[in-house]
Amino acid sequence: MANVLIIGAGGVGQVVAHKCAQVPEVFEKITLASRTKSKCDKIAEMLPRKIDTAQVDADHVGEMVALIEKVKPDMVINVALPYQDLHIMDACLETGVHYLDTANYEPPEEAKFEYKWQWAYHEKFEKAGLMALLGSGFDPGVTSVFTAYAKKHHFDRIKTLDILDCNAGDHGLPFATNFNPEINIREITANGRYWENGEWVTTKPMEEKRVFDFPAGIGEKDIYLLYHEELESLSKHLPEIERARFWMTFSPNYLKHLEVLQNVGMTSIEPIEFQGQEIAPIQFLKALLPDPASLGPLTKGKTCIGNIIRGIPKDRTGGDQEKIYYVYNICDHQECYKEVQSQAISYTTGVPAMIGAKMMLEGKWMKPGVWNMEQMDPDPFMADLNQYGLPWQETWLDKPFQ
Repeated sequence: MANVLIIGAGGVGQVVAHKCAQVPEVFEKITLASRTKSKCDKIAEMLPRKIDTAQVDADHVGEMVALIEKVKPDMVINVALPYQDLHIMDACLETGVHYLDTANYEPPEEAKFEYKWQWAYHEKFEKAGLMALLGSGFDPGVTSVFTAYAKKHHFDRIKTLDILDCNAGDHGLPFATNFNPEINIREITANGRYWENGEWVTTKPMEEKRVFDFPAGIGEKDIYLLYHEELESLSKHLPEIERARFWMTFSPNYLKHLEVLQNVGMTSIEPIEFQGQEIAPIQFLKALLPDPASLGPLTKGKTCIGNIIRGIPKDRTGGDQEKIYYVYNICDHQECYKEVQSQAISYTTGVPAMIGAKMMLEGKWMKPGVWNMEQMDPDPFMADLNQYGLPWQETWLDKPFQ
């Protein structure tokens, strides 16, 4: 039985708190902390059992250290902003506790996320006898575990990987983002990027488009190539992969609003002076847009996130003939709201964060250093996905995804 400290009280933090509270045999004591304590208190009131709450500014290592020393957790679950990852990792090293996050570090002044900054902490965590697990959300996270599972059970060699993220939900609002607006808009307005034949190929934002027929009655949706962080770690840890790409669905309405906002400069991260103050336009836009946590009661429909993997199968009855494998999860927005008062985007990130923490605390995934999800044994995690709300399905496809 363990004591955990959750940092971040947005939509994902709400789900993590709910899911940890549902597993008291592992998470005996829970503390939820954020810059705004009232948000933590509001979440605490929803839960079936008592948790503690606290105020902390995760931008300041000293405040984090003081809180950790007061709470004395076994590990910190970081679902705050990606800008704060390194500060929280520093605090964990100083206080001797394990660390987990759902998104890799991104410097505030540049729309560029990559693992190099966190991978550089490997030796420090290893020497301290501490574990840091990176990217324990859905994508990255579950998509990385899906890849490891396919490699372990189905393929001698993986040749191509396509990760497809579809949100077919509808909240009825003119324009809103399904997770932190600043992070979301920075991500999708950046250049696309994918791995092919040992090097990175760059595309313009939204330049590459396909149509895919999603299962569970979702049907055909437009999908666009983006750069996503798990491509970096998967191409490193599974160097056999010849091509790895990431795709996400966007509606024409969403893209039109985004185009207008870009054209008038509202998505810029460069600060401007306004009435004697400096402010980044995208931060002002974030303040205007609906809080993603408020979308739960409004959103109807489903998400479908999964991997299409082509390669040489372990079953070699057909010789070296390639096979195409599809593993995915379907999540219903309204069902998520009934359970944890959040929409499916927060749910699909928060549940894997809880499961990753559970894997570590149970000793199934515990080893010193800084690790990505695909470096762990996928089997116990895949079993817990089925048990704790994100059941997965697998099938073989007749034709590859082009």
